[in-house]
Amino acid sequence: MSILFQNVTAVLMDGASTVLSNAFVAVEGGKIASVGAKKPEGVFERVIDGKGGILMPGLVNAHTHVPMTAMRGYGDGHDLHDWLNNFIFPVEAKWDDRAIRACADLGLMEMIASGTTCLCDMYMNTLTIGQAVADAGLSANLGLGAVFFGETFSPEACGDCAKSQELYDAWHGFDNGRILVDGSIHAEYTSKPGVYEWVADFAKSHGLGINVHISETQTEHEECKARHGGLTPIQVMEKYGVLDVRCTAAHCVWTQPEDWAVMAARGVTAVHNPASNLKLGSGVAPIVELMKAGVNVALGTDGVSSNNTTDMFEDMKLAAILQNGVRRDPLALTAQDALRFATVNGAKALGRDTGSIEVGKQADLILLDADALNLIPCHDAANNIAYAAHGCDVKLNMCRGKVIYENGAFLTIDREKTLREVREYAVPMLFKGK
Repeated sequence: MSILFQNVTAVLMDGASTVLSNAFVAVEGGKIASVGAKKPEGVFERVIDGKGGILMPGLVNAHTHVPMTAMRGYGDGHDLHDWLNNFIFPVEAKWDDRAIRACADLGLMEMIASGTTCLCDMYMNTLTIGQAVADAGLSANLGLGAVFFGETFSPEACGDCAKSQELYDAWHGFDNGRILVDGSIHAEYTSKPGVYEWVADFAKSHGLGINVHISETQTEHEECKARHGGLTPIQVMEKYGVLDVRCTAAHCVWTQPEDWAVMAARGVTAVHNPASNLKLGSGVAPIVELMKAGVNVALGTDGVSSNNTTDMFEDMKLAAILQNGVRRDPLALTAQDALRFATVNGAKALGRDTGSIEVGKQADLILLDADALNLIPCHDAANNIAYAAHGCDVKLNMCRGKVIYENGAFLTIDREKTLREVREYAVPMLFKGK
């Protein structure tokens, strides 16, 4: 379908950080066909008047656990390891596919309504999540976070190996690459070297990336060093070949200078999850230092269970002002830095041709409400996005040229059915006896 956006303030996120007032952006065949200050020639099947509102690239949520909407606000007030072992893992043991689907749909609706067009999800029951993403119309990199607590590893003893292959066979490349599968390791502390090597070999042989939790807490970081002769989680992953492919490392709160050098040399992306890290008391990631070392930094919300939303605008603002406050430097991170985390840097992390409004790129676009009170006036569009916008300001969400949300209406997910399934089936089943 050919669509023309007109009368928009287009924040392109190109190399020059261009902002075009009164811009025209044309979409054809799922891609951006033209961008400029002059109306393109030709007839369009639909013309969308932005009324002066901001048109920007769709947001890339580079680290999520989308079905965990079920645990929103559950187990608050505990550090990561207490929270996982005593609250989250016992509930997750009760999952079935019906509950996963309901809670995944709820999470995807929340993302769509707040401007996400692409996500990187690590979880279980991934075949069901794949179907939910496919139906929702979003783009996603999906990974099954491999876990193994046994003494002796073998692919047969670790069920996540077979499940990873099954996920790849079912969903990798779906809809011309709208869904991609990545190798995935939950973390150093929830698996063993045999798992690291198997996932690394799996990713290499299939041309995939890998996503993994890295140095989220000080305890995790220091206990890893004790287990592996002084090696940090990043260094362990390098030792076993995990960094030989495109890799997204979530959190990186307790990474060290020697880790940053490895990450920069190997092209590893650090995915910053500021709200989650603060809520769980894990710490503040050294984002400025990572950037100075040459590491690509992207942005994620983590699971709703530890955030408690998927509003990327909230994490964008927090990412910027947190670093400025900690360093007592208002320029430690800029609005443009935060925007890049959530768009072009996230796209790079996931191997996606999106994240900016440029001819030939995927038409992943969101339109912000021109009449949103918190966006008036607009002296600087980037500043308004990073510091003033909220997810609720998103008026339209387009993924690969298809409008999937507009004026509060979900065009790909049945809102009422989803809410009914979450309230009447998933929550009672997961929390029975609580």
